[in-house]
Amino acid sequence: MASHLYPWQDSLWQSLAGRSQQAHAYLLHGPAGSGKRALVEHFAAFLLCKAPADQQPCGQCSACKLYAAGTHPDLMRLEPEEEGKGILIANVRELVAKILQTSQQGGRKVVIVEPAEAMTTGSANALLKSLEEPAGATVFLLVSHQFSFLLPTIKSRCVLQVCPLPTPEQSVQWLQQQHSELTAEQCQTVLALASGSPLNAQKLLSADVLAVREQVVNGVKQLFKQQSSPSDLAVAWAKMPPELLFDWFCQWAQLMLRYKVTTDDSALGLPDMAVVLKHVAPRAPLATLLQTQDWLLEHRQKVLRRVPLRADLLLEGLLVRWQALLPR
Repeated sequence: MASHLYPWQDSLWQSLAGRSQQAHAYLLHGPAGSGKRALVEHFAAFLLCKAPADQQPCGQCSACKLYAAGTHPDLMRLEPEEEGKGILIANVRELVAKILQTSQQGGRKVVIVEPAEAMTTGSANALLKSLEEPAGATVFLLVSHQFSFLLPTIKSRCVLQVCPLPTPEQSVQWLQQQHSELTAEQCQTVLALASGSPLNAQKLLSADVLAVREQVVNGVKQLFKQQSSPSDLAVAWAKMPPELLFDWFCQWAQLMLRYKVTTDDSALGLPDMAVVLKHVAPRAPLATLLQTQDWLLEHRQKVLRRVPLRADLLLEGLLVRWQALLPR
């Protein structure tokens, strides 16, 4: 993987590369989309470099060239065999055996563990001794998106480095550098859809999310006006990313529940749907709204786990329930 940093990571980098003596284990944690992977990859390149200068990998030595090619023999990774699965004890034991071997490049050995919370209790315990007393000049770099899921024994053996999201101003500036055609308001909208992460916003923009969002919002308005049917919209939306649609509908259901309790306009979320939610929420029976939210959360998990489902039927079921929120 390419080694680079994002503009908002300058101070994080100084706290890592500027240490007078490197620790044997680091745990970088923070919300998904904050750039932790880029930071840890750059740190790995720095630790492996034979001639770092100005707190940066030189990019010219044999170690840097091997790293850039993805073939550095002293860079090891501990990760799930399949996305969403756990890191098994067998994976850890295999790693520990490699760590005990001599460095092939005569320098440090670096181990990247991501995501660290994917370790089972057994595999985490199997790693503890190596974390506490690593063989030779080994440095562990653990990356966690869900810090609270980690065992206290893992946390206590690492130097903790929090990796927060950039400020809204930094995020907008970076997005506009990547997409000069976007206005600041458009950047703020897509950042809100990406929970404040400019990297996740970048992914959404690559999927043309603003156009998708506009189509979905207009479809919901037509649904409540009975100008479109659930089946018609389901067919029209069948090729849209289902995880995106379920994220939005789950959020809208939550916002309506919040507004129903508080009647606070600021609880209605982005302006594009605020008027619709404010119209529907007071009229939606609480029991129906709660049942709809439960159904959405249940089926969102199926979508995220990639359970085989027919997209059109799944969306039609969603929209039938959504339309029922506004009694005729």
